[in-house]
Amino acid sequence: MIIGPKYKICRRLGSRVFGKCETTKFSISGSGQMQKKPGGRRPKQLSEYGQQLLEKQKARYTYLLKERQFATYVKRVRDHRLDASAGETPNAVLYKALESRLDNVVFRLGLAPSRAAARQMVTHGHIVVNGRRLNVPSHQLKTSDVVAIRPQSLRLGIAKLTENNAATENAQKGRSVPAWLSYNEEKREGKLVAAPLYGEMASDLNFGAILEFYSRV
Repeated sequence: MIIGPKYKICRRLGSRVFGKCETTKFSISGSGQMQKKPGGRRPKQLSEYGQQLLEKQKARYTYLLKERQFATYVKRVRDHRLDASAGETPNAVLYKALESRLDNVVFRLGLAPSRAAARQMVTHGHIVVNGRRLNVPSHQLKTSDVVAIRPQSLRLGIAKLTENNAATENAQKGRSVPAWLSYNEEKREGKLVAAPLYGEMASDLNFGAILEFYSRV
């Protein structure tokens, strides 16, 4: 997925959807806040549709998905073609599907400093799932799946360097592995101990507004 200037996108969406925007420089600049237009004019208040569109764009950039890919997830939720536990809301089902993506799990485990880096690691064959090499970032993981860096990649030092960079960045930003994942630092592997639980992690994404947006189109 080709992405434009990241600061500009974060400012437009009013959200730190990229790691590059999670900096003191970005905060001091006032980026991500409603700013006055040239001449002192206040920005136009968003309509309900505009707010829903904004939420959809924030989610797309957060998970680095093209419009068609994201719309497919929503369609599968609405058509009940995604695994759902009893009583789960569509919001929860959509969240679980996005969080269970292989590239996202690699990022959440701290094996990569960003989702973009995690996706690159997967597509370059540096990641194995249950001992099997996978290069599909969208692969849906399930409970008890084990994710690890490929031993050959560790020997090359490429993935190890990425992992070390991720550990440093996560420490600086106070990130931690979510409760639905476990990580064995000695083995450099993680495991899904449960399904991602909607609302368990702090998020500025409004999945209800996102589903409402697609109900209009």
